[in-house]
Amino acid sequence: MIGDGIRRVGAREKVTGAARYGTDRTPPGLAYAMPVVATVGKGRITRLDTARAAAVPGVLLILSHLDDLGITPAGYIMHDGYAFQSLQPLLDDRIAYRGQPIALVVADTLVAATEAAGLVRAEYDTEPFAVELAAEGTETVLQQEALPLPFLADVVVGDADGEYDRSPVRVDEVYEAGPQHQVPMELIGGVVDWRGDTVVVHEGTQSVGALRGGLARQLGIDPDDVRVMAPYVGGAFGQKNSLQPHIAPLAVAARRLGRPVKLVLPRAHTFHAASFRPASRHRVRLGADRSGRLLAAIHEVDQQASRYDLLPATYTEITSRLYDIRNFRGRQRHVRTDAQTPGYMRAPFEHPAVFALESAVDEIAHATGRDPVELRLSNDARADPVTGKPFSSRHLTACLRRGAELFGWAERAPDPCSMREDDGTLVGWGVAAGAYPSLTVPTLARLRADAAGHVLVQVGGHEFGQGITTTLVAAVAGDLGLAPDAVRVDVGDTRSVPHHLTAGAWGTNSTLLAVHAALRDLRRKVGAGPEGPVDLAAAVRATGGEEVVVEAVTQAPGQPPEMIDRMRAGLVAPAGPEYPAHVSFSFIAHFAEVRVEPATRRVRVPRVVSVADCGRVASPVTADAQVRGGVVWGIGAALRERSEVDPRYGGFVNNDLADYVIPVNADIGRIEVDFIDEPDFVLNPMGVKNLGEVAVVGVAPAIANAVFHATGRRLRRLPILIEDLL
Repeated sequence: MIGDGIRRVGAREKVTGAARYGTDRTPPGLAYAMPVVATVGKGRITRLDTARAAAVPGVLLILSHLDDLGITPAGYIMHDGYAFQSLQPLLDDRIAYRGQPIALVVADTLVAATEAAGLVRAEYDTEPFAVELAAEGTETVLQQEALPLPFLADVVVGDADGEYDRSPVRVDEVYEAGPQHQVPMELIGGVVDWRGDTVVVHEGTQSVGALRGGLARQLGIDPDDVRVMAPYVGGAFGQKNSLQPHIAPLAVAARRLGRPVKLVLPRAHTFHAASFRPASRHRVRLGADRSGRLLAAIHEVDQQASRYDLLPATYTEITSRLYDIRNFRGRQRHVRTDAQTPGYMRAPFEHPAVFALESAVDEIAHATGRDPVELRLSNDARADPVTGKPFSSRHLTACLRRGAELFGWAERAPDPCSMREDDGTLVGWGVAAGAYPSLTVPTLARLRADAAGHVLVQVGGHEFGQGITTTLVAAVAGDLGLAPDAVRVDVGDTRSVPHHLTAGAWGTNSTLLAVHAALRDLRRKVGAGPEGPVDLAAAVRATGGEEVVVEAVTQAPGQPPEMIDRMRAGLVAPAGPEYPAHVSFSFIAHFAEVRVEPATRRVRVPRVVSVADCGRVASPVTADAQVRGGVVWGIGAALRERSEVDPRYGGFVNNDLADYVIPVNADIGRIEVDFIDEPDFVLNPMGVKNLGEVAVVGVAPAIANAVFHATGRRLRRLPILIEDLL
């Protein structure tokens, strides 16, 4: 473990309120904005009445499609753009989905802006719309035809259909995962101000580079005239991974008024103002012999899309590799609906994909009379079944064995409904595995070492609670033999270094790789050896200057050189990594106990054991927190969370924390976390793999499998509801 014993950087600031988030800024002359949103599912605005709103005392400005805002769309992030969707509201009279912004009210006070926004009236010509996968009026397209890119092609290995038909034991079922929202505690919002010709944005974001490049494109200005700062992001989980539609109108308002403007979106608005996890439907056909050896898998996915963008889907990247299945066929389709463009939510494809596969694997275990852990162990893969390449490291077997030991799996009675408490409570034990690819993106790191023996680390990453700053402090201090307080990390500022999007659990891996390369250069420049403690103050002074600055840019294998240019422009790197001699994933095993009350059928999860293979643990305190948080997410996904739509009106109707039910402390039992902690030096010199996303993968099926063990009822739709068990 790299940073054992190091305190979490920024913890004191967060708990004392000293940490400054984007919307904490209150510069002099601040004005406040509030959006007005569409109340129909689809159509056109025929009349927009703002007279009563404009008469509210303190109202300064109302922007809508009736004004010439002078902005252009920033483009979809997954298609050479910067925004979470290609649609930019307020530019015309078209309504694509309920909840779409149709006006922006700006006033001296938040109270006035809110009151006035409620007085704006719109009339519409409505059109038919569809918000569910099975609704009339949707359009279905095949991904490999609509997005003909090699890494998005369907995974096909062997003869899956033929081998499935010949399998003596078969499962053919449909598993469903509803739409979900990230609902981070920190709301979406920011402060926009003009300082001369430079626009300054304080916004909680996972990609200051996308905000910089996108806003420059929208306003038609030089990116050097845009500065974006996000030293603390707050919760994000994918919702804040790109430019959102409020920022350019805020910049227009701030310029016209000559004063800064703040917007904090109400919770209900966040359900439509950013991306969400799309609904998905999975048909899984799994074939095995009578001993439980998996022979064939067919995984067909339908994923929700908007009418105008397709979110590239990679569900089968994981399910084709979790076990040694030599015959696999995947198919991924997009179902166009009348919603905003779906996007990334923690373990975006892997969570629902593994729920489907690991539920089917459990069904095979039950059908063949095999213990669910032993069946998984017997189907472990020694090499990647898709490419034949070795894994850079794979310790899934160790995760399963250690998890079973910590959980006490040997005491499990195998038959469903066989474990009960004296009061009739049904007890179930379930297991599931998970995986997530080891991703790396282009990253620039700059180290400034001074004659006082301090190091400033400037690196293209974002701190949104995952502990990236703690990990980097630990890495630099440990490498040079410095005290942790001699190292300061600067992230989330476009005036520092270029920033790629931080997501996909690649933040720690990518920034550590760049910082490691910069450390090697720093050691050379100050005349230090390749390893061991350095008297940095003396070494810097010996160079004859007060400061030594080094810079390193790194990227993953298989990423062409132009990916670095994209990083500098704030665009995502859509290609790679493509490791020439191996493939790389992180792995995890989850063991869950559920208790089902005999009368109400309420499901509780009193304990979970999770064991992760994430390579060398980069920061024990943050790694433990990541897995615990992932387990809580999984409990929510299994038993609580679903974004509900009303097909009569469109939009998401449970758009607050009263109705969008997430787990609270009373829902969470004991969570035991352990790590294999085996360095993966094939993957990178630090030996680390990712952790933040894989922590979620497999929790929901472990709980669903435990519910089956407790009740004998196999539930194939998330979340599991009380009425499903009555």
